[in-house]
Amino acid sequence: MTQLPSVREEILAYYAQGKEDARLRRGVGRLEFWRTQEVLRRHLPEPPARVLDVGGGTGVHAEWLARDGYTVELIDPVPLHVEQADRLPGVSARRGDARALPADDGAYDVVLMLGPLYHLPERADRVRALAEARRAVRPGGLVAAATINRYAGLHDVLREERYFNPLQRARTDAYATDGRHGSGGEDALFTTAYFADPAEIPDEFTDAGLVPVGQYGLEGAAWLMGGVEEWLDDPDRREAVLAATRRIESEPTLLGISGHLLSVGRRA
Repeated sequence: MTQLPSVREEILAYYAQGKEDARLRRGVGRLEFWRTQEVLRRHLPEPPARVLDVGGGTGVHAEWLARDGYTVELIDPVPLHVEQADRLPGVSARRGDARALPADDGAYDVVLMLGPLYHLPERADRVRALAEARRAVRPGGLVAAATINRYAGLHDVLREERYFNPLQRARTDAYATDGRHGSGGEDALFTTAYFADPAEIPDEFTDAGLVPVGQYGLEGAAWLMGGVEEWLDDPDRREAVLAATRRIESEPTLLGISGHLLSVGRRA
């Protein structure tokens, strides 16, 4: 019998704190949310297509997908997330791992992975997860995966002025070198993760049997600018910010400036 993969305990403990539900609903995290939403809406088939939201957390994206008329199932390894997501209208949620999806072959029109690749430091595991997404989606179906960009942590820590702390600087410089973010102890800002070079992702899609379609920097440089949270509160300024990030979203020289990258592919 094949042994199912297990999620690292420190990752489960990090998300068991219950902070994830608010991350994309307020502050600068709204920029990532709105940009993910608008990029996906360009690529999604018409509802009521079947969507499998893998690592969908508390259902922040599953919620609007269900509201748009999609048939949404969510899989996440964190019990608290599953409990929260399962309460949402039109969303069914259960526990599972991206590397061994509890899904029939070709059962879905869309498979979203808007979090699992964050926490798979080994390339083989990332390709395995993408291959599982390919298996679960129908021929011609959409697979979209989010990654954290290689220097997002360095930019964020510098923006928050934590980079001037010698210990934090040493940690940040270390994972900016190879992308491997360790759990880091009690004062760590994040948990075990992998910060990807945008150029890596198309090859991982290809090795998983997917045809890459496009890559989209979600936040551009806007997330690093002072005042962006207040801009997002103002409808006119918010639209200007979204338009600016949209303008440069696939510019190769600027992909890595975003905190997050959305890569899109299809099953041939």
